Amino acid sequence: MNELLSLPHAARRLRVPAQWLRDEALAGRVQVLRIGRRLLFNVDAVRAALLERAKHTLEASHSESQSCAKGSFDEY
Repeated sequence: MNELLSLPHAARRLRVPAQWLRDEALAGRVQVLRIGRRLLFNVDAVRAALLERAKHTLEASHSESQSCAKGSFDEY
């Protein structure tokens, strides 16, 4: 579904604070369509972007914890 939702409706659908979603959009971290002062969101596209970001965060955290575990015994 490719419907465009206003900021309050998109935030409610995504279960995130509207101010956070607005900040992410204005920073260019999630897709947004600006029409004048109005921000419109494709919820499916925003959800996909957030899932991709979470995936990368988890991968980075996992690889970092593995390297710390390997190095902790070598130093002492």
